[in-house]
Amino acid sequence: MRKTRTFLSLFLAAGLIGFAGTLATPAAAEDCPRSFLDERYCDRDGNLTADLPTDPSEWVDPDTIIFSYTPVEDPAVYQKVWDGFIAHMSETTGKKVAFFPVQSNAAQLEALRSGRLHVAGVNTGSNPIAVACAGFVPFAMMASEDGSYGYEMEIIVPADSPVQTPADLKGKTLAFTAPTSNSGFKAPSAILKAEFNLEADKDYQTAFSGKHDNSVIGVANKDYEAAAVANSVMNRMFDRDVVKRDQIRSIYKSQTFPTTGYGYAYNLDPTLAAKIEQAFFTFDWEGSALKQEFQKEGKFVAIYHKTDWDIIRKIDRTNGITYECK
Repeated sequence: MRKTRTFLSLFLAAGLIGFAGTLATPAAAEDCPRSFLDERYCDRDGNLTADLPTDPSEWVDPDTIIFSYTPVEDPAVYQKVWDGFIAHMSETTGKKVAFFPVQSNAAQLEALRSGRLHVAGVNTGSNPIAVACAGFVPFAMMASEDGSYGYEMEIIVPADSPVQTPADLKGKTLAFTAPTSNSGFKAPSAILKAEFNLEADKDYQTAFSGKHDNSVIGVANKDYEAAAVANSVMNRMFDRDVVKRDQIRSIYKSQTFPTTGYGYAYNLDPTLAAKIEQAFFTFDWEGSALKQEFQKEGKFVAIYHKTDWDIIRKIDRTNGITYECK
């Protein structure tokens, strides 16, 4: 069974060897149950996220809150999309807030782990890694006005491709996005193996595009024979006319998965953490750039990693993935 590279090796592969910040020291095992978390974190309440340090001297209360959004598309585009929300968070917390345009999942996880990133939207597949290895505490997710949320993984091909079903991918090349992505790697590789008896790099060749938009554009331009993507990203690209719907055909659509989880570093001062949560849940979507970009969404709803990401951790186990934070 396949085993992914370790968390740190993903950083090294991205060329991110050094980082700033002081890392927490491992807590004593006898009073620090950890569930699936790294040894530097405790999970005494069993909710599968890192506890706030018991020593207040270890709490972090930065003058400037650093915020990043998952790097699924052009960071420059999304910095403008988040401007209004960042202003709201600044007003709610009384702090300066700066947008950090990360270029890869590994860069975002590294920044969280090293203490250089305080608040983030982490993609679905990276959430368990961020929770286990970087002390990420997710608490919110975008949802529509009626409270529904989520996205599906779709396997797409050029509209005129002879490929009609996933079974036809045998002998073809399938583009994934990144090893930490749920819809861009974990889910499709597990589904293709379980439902179609197709194993990566055995029955079909693989390529990694780096981002969902790269995969969508690659299929539209026929640079890729097929790709696995999050349809939420693809649909936003259709809405912006980055690619045309008639350039692409879907040959598989998965069950609904939770989307990007928003959260903060486990060691933030609890008063500040509460204000950050307040900023998410009081943001006015009407007329905002967020609403213009995420047209189907209209509010943030509370999430619980233990339950809402259970399906994602199960997919990881199916793929033989372990969260090694070395």
